[in-house]
Amino acid sequence: MTNTILKINASARITASASRPLVDRAVAKLSGADTRVIERDLSAAVPSVDEQWLNANWTPADARTAEQTAALELSDTLIAELKEADTIVIGLPMYNFGVPASFKAWVDLIARNGETFAYTDEGAKGLLEGKRAVVIVATGGVPIGSAADHATPFVTTVLGFVGITDVTFIDAASLVANSDTVVPKAEAAIDALAA
Repeated sequence: MTNTILKINASARITASASRPLVDRAVAKLSGADTRVIERDLSAAVPSVDEQWLNANWTPADARTAEQTAALELSDTLIAELKEADTIVIGLPMYNFGVPASFKAWVDLIARNGETFAYTDEGAKGLLEGKRAVVIVATGGVPIGSAADHATPFVTTVLGFVGITDVTFIDAASLVANSDTVVPKAEAAIDALAA
């Protein structure tokens, strides 16, 4: 049985990124001979939702115009990647106390009623249950779990909202002052992950 990993890099940096090598390490650790990896790089601009997108999203699929279907094309692709994945590995830098704008745009495109969650009499229910997420958080100076960390609570809430509650955070925080110790600790935490 094929194991599918969705590899998401949200760092705007390519060559000097702290999170990208850790993401590669985590994907390698969690991969086996039968693993398929879907790669999604958010360093390229991810469009924000706009009025056209919102109108298309709230129009029943069988009533959408060709333009509305086209407006949802990227969203449909991103959701399909999530649905196919057994494990999601996310490289998440913290920019100005929160997630990068491209990651927030990705969230807006994948959080869709009837696709990744559904409204029920008991409230919203995530539709992506049974998946696992590993989130590698790299920061310049903000400690994970501190009052200034608005990234990890957001990610926990968003993933839980779509049904992904098995979430492991890998701490690569405070790199500016402690780069010589932070990266080895993050690598050790990745190496300790159960495959």
